[in-house]
Amino acid sequence: MEKDLEKVAEKRVQARMAFIVHASMYLVMNAGMLAIWVLTGRGYPWFMWPLLGWGIGIVAHAVTLVIGPGSAAEKRAIETELRRLRTAAR
Repeated sequence: MEKDLEKVAEKRVQARMAFIVHASMYLVMNAGMLAIWVLTGRGYPWFMWPLLGWGIGIVAHAVTLVIGPGSAAEKRAIETELRRLRTAAR
């Protein structure tokens, strides 16, 4: 039982750390693209397209972290459904 809990905890921590790395790279890369835009004359704001596209990916990553497979929300939903099924079986 303890080993199972350790595996779940490890998986959740790894998922959070992966999101932190993803968000950090998003910030660094987009800051770099913004700097390039500023240093090259501030023409058409082309940096907005990768910022927007990658931003959608960041939001999707955050959503899966909060309510995706292996999340605490999924565990609560499973426990709720098990309670319903046990009550209906009585």
